[in-house]
Amino acid sequence: MIELRDLKKEYIEQETSTLALQGVTFSIKKGEFVSIMGPSGSGKSTLLHILSFLDRPTGGEYTFLGKSIDEMDDHELAHVRNKAMGFVFQSFNLLSRLTVYDNVEIPLLYSDLPANERARHITEAVRSVGLEEKLHTEAGRLSGGQKQRVAIARALVADPDVIFADEPTGNLDSKSGLQVMEILDGLHKKGRTIILVTHETQTAEFANRIIFIRDGVVESDKPVEKHGPVKTLK
Repeated sequence: MIELRDLKKEYIEQETSTLALQGVTFSIKKGEFVSIMGPSGSGKSTLLHILSFLDRPTGGEYTFLGKSIDEMDDHELAHVRNKAMGFVFQSFNLLSRLTVYDNVEIPLLYSDLPANERARHITEAVRSVGLEEKLHTEAGRLSGGQKQRVAIARALVADPDVIFADEPTGNLDSKSGLQVMEILDGLHKKGRTIILVTHETQTAEFANRIIFIRDGVVESDKPVEKHGPVKTLK
């Protein structure tokens, strides 16, 4: 699904050059659950922005679903991003005065789905995160954990090829964080491709593979050794 070859990203500011990514190479297959870790300033956020089409590399090659992003203009990148990618953010990015239903509907607003099909997709997505009883509740009235579950439903509703989760437990207590990770784990077990960016080791270990980034390069890329279910998140 995703293939990076010698990917580079250079930022130039006031004649000063900074290499945020210095030749990153790896691939991610359909159905994988991969965590990307690294200290602050390691390049993991830059990498996520490129993977999710929010930015372009300045060197190397990025192929998504068999097509190089060099072959896509900005309009096509935006189209693929809206259709093939779902997003879960640390800060939820919900509209507080809209209901759960209306927030989850947002990715479908420009689709050509008829109204009854759209409603079915929204209801199924909300049900999949266990919040059907909150369907018509304003998002601002929900707890942090519930807001993140709504964000997962919104990421799912358009049936994307890959879900990007950027520090999804960062603003949650341990119990809510565990619930969110169990939902993502369940989606992976149903065949979803998930790419998680986190600084928390216990959160990262829900994945089957951890890619560790430091100083703009891949320091390690290893499978996760499973030792039974994770019961707490510290």
